[in-house]
Amino acid sequence: MTIDTTAAAGAEATPAARRRRPRSRNTSRRLSIAGFLGPFGVLFVAFYVVPIGYALYRSFFVTQREGAFGAATEVWGGLQNYTRAFEDSEFVRSVGRMLLFGIVQVPVMLVFALVLALLLDSFVARFKRFFRLAYFAPYAVPTVIAAIMWGYLYAPSLSPVVDVMDAVGLRVDFLAQNSVLWSIANIVTWTYTGYNMLIIFAALQAIPRDLYEAARIDGASGLQLALRIKIPIIWPALILTGVFSIIGTLQLFTEPQVLRNITTSISSTYTPNLFAFTQASANNYNYAAAVSILLAVVTAVLSFFFLRFTQRRPTA
Repeated sequence: MTIDTTAAAGAEATPAARRRRPRSRNTSRRLSIAGFLGPFGVLFVAFYVVPIGYALYRSFFVTQREGAFGAATEVWGGLQNYTRAFEDSEFVRSVGRMLLFGIVQVPVMLVFALVLALLLDSFVARFKRFFRLAYFAPYAVPTVIAAIMWGYLYAPSLSPVVDVMDAVGLRVDFLAQNSVLWSIANIVTWTYTGYNMLIIFAALQAIPRDLYEAARIDGASGLQLALRIKIPIIWPALILTGVFSIIGTLQLFTEPQVLRNITTSISSTYTPNLFAFTQASANNYNYAAAVSILLAVVTAVLSFFFLRFTQRRPTA
């Protein structure tokens, strides 16, 4: 009896080939994933991780001079820059000013965004596409242009709004020391309400419409529908917009920087970002790096506690 050695060899090779195929597929899949994520990873490391690491490194150095006109040398200073920041009253006041700004401005802005999103999501709303675009349009305006535009409306010698208020006996100086912070808050609210509204509106659109129909059959009014069904379901979207707003508040820079050109009520240390920018402009790079790291830590801590505070979903 003869044995077909070719067939036997093929039969023995088939299980091995089958074992190799999944491995080759897994390898090609991993290579594909790496190919897609590679460009992002390179840019993320180059323009995010490396600058943060370098700023952290520079924050531990201080500049020393030998005599009044000696050459400047950088030496290891440890936590001196951080201690200096905590003892710097201008920096502390700038952080406190932004915390007050966030406590007032962020809830107001998110309430406006929620109300606009609920109105667009209602059954009786018409021209939804037009109003979505209209609400989002301020966000599409560059921040510098928006600040210049509002600066024109705030300037007493240029503003038609101020002229009208003066004509009716209401004298308001939007750029005064005690009101300029809220004038900036108005610009930020005008700019970002539509952006947050779109996030909330997208979450509302994902809610099954069957829930609305069942609630209406049970006799729920439009207000009850919003308070007991819509808001609890979109709670994660509200938390997301809240975190974004907290981060944006402590990074406030463009609006006060532009308005500084038309009012003396805004100093070069009015916000933490302005403070760091001023220090860097004065060649105090190490101190500016320490301030930036502290600002990042404060932002992360506030975001963390906000998330912990909002973990409990509202009850109906």
